[in-house]
Amino acid sequence: MTTTAVTHIATLVTNDPSLGDGTPLGLIQDAAVVIDGDRVVWTGETSKAPATDNAVDAGGRAMVPGFVDSHSHLVFSGDRTQEFHARMSGRPYSAGGIRTTVAATRAASDEELSANVARYLAEALHQGTTTLETKSGYGLTVRDEARALRIAAAHTDEVTYLGAHIVAPEYADDPAGYVDLVTGPMLDACAPYARWIDVFCERGAFDGDQARAVLTAGLARGLRARVHANQLGPGPGVQLAVELGAASADHCTHLTDDDLDALGQGDTVATLLPGAEFSTRAAWPDARRLLDAGATVALSTDCNPGSSFTSSMAFCVALAVRDMGMTPDEALWSATAGGAAALRRTDVGRVTPGARADLVLLDAPSHVHLAYRPGVPLTHAVWRGGERVR
Repeated sequence: MTTTAVTHIATLVTNDPSLGDGTPLGLIQDAAVVIDGDRVVWTGETSKAPATDNAVDAGGRAMVPGFVDSHSHLVFSGDRTQEFHARMSGRPYSAGGIRTTVAATRAASDEELSANVARYLAEALHQGTTTLETKSGYGLTVRDEARALRIAAAHTDEVTYLGAHIVAPEYADDPAGYVDLVTGPMLDACAPYARWIDVFCERGAFDGDQARAVLTAGLARGLRARVHANQLGPGPGVQLAVELGAASADHCTHLTDDDLDALGQGDTVATLLPGAEFSTRAAWPDARRLLDAGATVALSTDCNPGSSFTSSMAFCVALAVRDMGMTPDEALWSATAGGAAALRRTDVGRVTPGARADLVLLDAPSHVHLAYRPGVPLTHAVWRGGERVR
């Protein structure tokens, strides 16, 4: 292996207070990072950097950990432009539009679906996302859910079984029968490809009892839990997530005081998805309320063709700062270390010795520019696992 030093970094975000200025971001000024193989082996001031085989001069740019996008839906086909246009013209969002994507995804070939996943992963990587979770949920048959997960697993390690996205059209009059399918033959076919199990616990999808049945079946098969919770209104999703030890409760838009207490006292991460609120003109999640309650908060894109068709974590950082009560520091931490916590990962979301060398060099002197210059492509260079990919 060869070693590489990236030097003269204006501001390095390590996400380790002990390495930098004592803040949660662990900032180091005029910094350097040393990479050996796929790992970070040293961080500190440029003047103290050890000798290496290669050197890259950052030229006074800021460096942040690679973004960790812990919630997306990339295995799909079709387009919902007309639905978005209608919604922006006054029609409210509901879960029912998922059926449009289900029909298109079932009709697509394996090759088409795989190409779509690769395309959106590359798009995200180009913008600095080096770890990305993605789900099934647009097949809703045993065959189509299993192939979605098989395709996803060929592209990313973070794969989630979401057979309980909505009730399949064929089971519209028999939701209990669909839950039996999701927790039985479909789970049997899907579990070998997945690390996680998820459920859309929401009106128009699955109620608390149904969600519990889905999650407990997955847990019994060795999958870890995540929950789509409290997006469209108050409901049991957050409480269920905390009770079952889910890694993450995602959306968390409509929370009671009891929900806040549960998230603040437990280790279930509250994953906020501002792209969904932007694209549906819904109420924004109150990140400030969650943070003040002591909850761990992650930011993610929710990239999907219906309610949040963006792969830009930087865009979500800007939305969180502008409309959700987060500071620029809090938003960046949530988009990196917060996402890692939501995936129960300790090797990503930080720039510390032993972490995977996932690094993003920004065309700016500070990470604050992610919110300060919204919509501007600031990604200058990206390393993933020590390999420069941009």
